[in-house]
Amino acid sequence: MSDQKDHDSLESGQSNGISVNDTEHDAVRRRRAIFLISASVALIVVGIATHWLLSAPTKSPPTTRPSVPVSISVATRQNVPISLTGLGAVQASLTVGIRPQVDGTLQEVLFTEGQDVKKGDVLAKIDPRLFKAALDQARGKKAQDAALLVSAEKDLTRYKTLALTDAIARQTVDHQQATVDQLKASIAADEAAIDTAQTQLDYTSIRAPSDGRIGIRSIDPGNVVHVSDAQPIVILMRIRPSAVLFTLPARFLDDVRSALAHGPVVVTAFDQNNRQELGAGKLLLIDDAIDPATDTMRLKAIFPNDDERLWPGEFVNARLSLKTLGNVLVIPSAAVQRGPQGLFAWIVTPKDTAEPRPIKVGPTTGDLTVVTSGLSDGEHVVTDGQFKLKRDARVQVRVTSPPSPTSEGAR
Repeated sequence: MSDQKDHDSLESGQSNGISVNDTEHDAVRRRRAIFLISASVALIVVGIATHWLLSAPTKSPPTTRPSVPVSISVATRQNVPISLTGLGAVQASLTVGIRPQVDGTLQEVLFTEGQDVKKGDVLAKIDPRLFKAALDQARGKKAQDAALLVSAEKDLTRYKTLALTDAIARQTVDHQQATVDQLKASIAADEAAIDTAQTQLDYTSIRAPSDGRIGIRSIDPGNVVHVSDAQPIVILMRIRPSAVLFTLPARFLDDVRSALAHGPVVVTAFDQNNRQELGAGKLLLIDDAIDPATDTMRLKAIFPNDDERLWPGEFVNARLSLKTLGNVLVIPSAAVQRGPQGLFAWIVTPKDTAEPRPIKVGPTTGDLTVVTSGLSDGEHVVTDGQFKLKRDARVQVRVTSPPSPTSEGAR
């Protein structure tokens, strides 16, 4: 029956003028259009999805902040010596310019430059002949006056005897007495002249006035020397003991005077780098006045200098010990930081995190600072790497070192 319907339809189509081939072509075109539209839609969907995936922010897994490497030290209690350091210069305890005391030709030099001499040693000689002749002349004059005195005294004795019998006038006796007295005065003057001539002769031998060391000679033998010469023959210095003259700010005057009132004040001399100790002595005096131009005071310390490590003219750092603070809390000075709210230090907590802590400090001596409040004994403070720290930042300890006893003066 269905075959009959298809046959009728075919006949009907043929009767309407539509062929079977045309109908198939229309169906193919419709399927092709539907495919193209579907493919376009699919491409658009894929492009939108790709664009969304590429433009969407990617979520990375959470990372932890790296630890900050730091160096730390432990706040400990120590006995801290408090001292003051000032720049000074070494001076010989005695400096003498060896000069001639009489004019003459420098005949002989009996010392070696750089030699240690004793008091009384002959250092040089001046031609003594003129001075010896003057001494002989003074002695001859005294002998002449002494002979005249003997004759005058004998005449005076005879005149007195004759005066008892009124053989001569009393005026003659008085005149003879005056002659005797005059001759005695002349002899006294002669003795003074002899002493002067002897002294002048002694001055031709130039002697060391004190123990000390001879410097560089400035005049050679053969030159004529004068008392008025500006340049000495040589300089003699006594460097055992030696002195150090140094300065300190005037604001420490009361502290230094208080230390002197309690006994001898120790002063230690260090080299210019303030590292090597050159000697220890004691404070001798404070200068009478403060220099108003620099607001400083001058002090003088004396050193035995038995090993001669202190040399005249050398610049040194003089460290004056004031007192010792007992059992005080100290931290390295590098741990002390200054912020808008004042001084603070970075503390490493038991959880290895950093925490800023306000502190109050006392004197600074060497590389240590006394802490009066804000820290406790045994706490860890950061001494290096502070510029990378923030509150609660994790830290990694590189070096741990306890504060060492100071070797420098307070500032």
